[in-house]
Amino acid sequence: MTNMRLASLILVIALLLPVAGCSGDGEASKQAGKPPVPVEVLNLRLADLETGIEVTGTLAPKHEASVKSEYAGLVAEVFVDQWVRVSKGQPLARLDVREPQVLVNKASAAVEAAKAQLLQAQVAQERAQREHQRLVNLKQSGLATQQSLDEAATELQASAARQAASLAQLQVAQDELSHARTRMGKALIVAPFDGVVAFRGVSPGDLVGEAGSNKVMFRVVDPRQLELTVNVPSIEMAALALGQPLSFTTDPFPGQTFDGRVMFINPSVNETDRSVKVVAEVPNPDEKLKGGLFVKGRIVTGQRVGVLLVPRAALTAWDVAQGSGELWAVEQDHAVRRSVKLGQASGDLVEVTGGLKPGERIVVRGGFNLRPNDPVKIIQESGA
Repeated sequence: MTNMRLASLILVIALLLPVAGCSGDGEASKQAGKPPVPVEVLNLRLADLETGIEVTGTLAPKHEASVKSEYAGLVAEVFVDQWVRVSKGQPLARLDVREPQVLVNKASAAVEAAKAQLLQAQVAQERAQREHQRLVNLKQSGLATQQSLDEAATELQASAARQAASLAQLQVAQDELSHARTRMGKALIVAPFDGVVAFRGVSPGDLVGEAGSNKVMFRVVDPRQLELTVNVPSIEMAALALGQPLSFTTDPFPGQTFDGRVMFINPSVNETDRSVKVVAEVPNPDEKLKGGLFVKGRIVTGQRVGVLLVPRAALTAWDVAQGSGELWAVEQDHAVRRSVKLGQASGDLVEVTGGLKPGERIVVRGGFNLRPNDPVKIIQESGA
């Protein structure tokens, strides 16, 4: 009985062995027959790397003024509306000038009165001079007493003092007139520089300039010059310098790059986030850019020669903190996963500091469905 069971077991094993063998051969045959994966590759070459600092910020007009009134009064006329272009000194609005006009008239009358008083003092002094000289001549001839001569000299001094006082009064009156005219001149609100009226906050009849009021009448901006303010980590501050170029993009204009230049570097570090404020000047002659736009940019700090670069798209993994990544390389027409050390990034390119060498080929497109040791078919090779 035992022999029969043993014989049956042997028979079953014998029958199964060919099946197992056929299954293994089929799997190997299937792996060997996998069609090559079409990929695009890059033949690595040494290149120059433009080093820089990635930044973000918001554009703002370099010249912007909130126009207020120094003179308290009612708005009589408004000459401009929003969005209109104005020139420096162009009238924007006029306040009611009836009260300051009265003050100007009074001051002007006071000046005329002071002039008349000064003229009288000058005439009196000339008379006193003539009288004094006459008595001097008479005294020499013995026809005038010393007392008369002394009285004439005293009158001459008094007339000179009255003339000086009249001259001082005239100066005071002229200063009052100038002050009154200056005050009345403030009733005419003018543009502080060439620009555009971005905001109008008054209408005829509004009261402006009253004590404690911060009412903005107009906001004028010059859109031809913008500023971009960004914060740079203090660890990067050693690479910063005045005059460095800055390029940036903004979402309203996809595919377009704009340029600026570093004009100011804050001498102190922000204690909160340990960053340095940097201000770049951005020319905007066509006024395409607007204040308030959010931008992403890069301050160019230098250039390195002979660096191995790979496209960002070629990386299947990238640990920025550790400076490591992975990509697919091609060896003997097969895909090989390669771990690499990464350095600085510049736009769409990343520096490779270890794991690759010039002349090797890496997959830049088509690697999403690759497996280790998969056969590949190169449909395009660049950099060769």
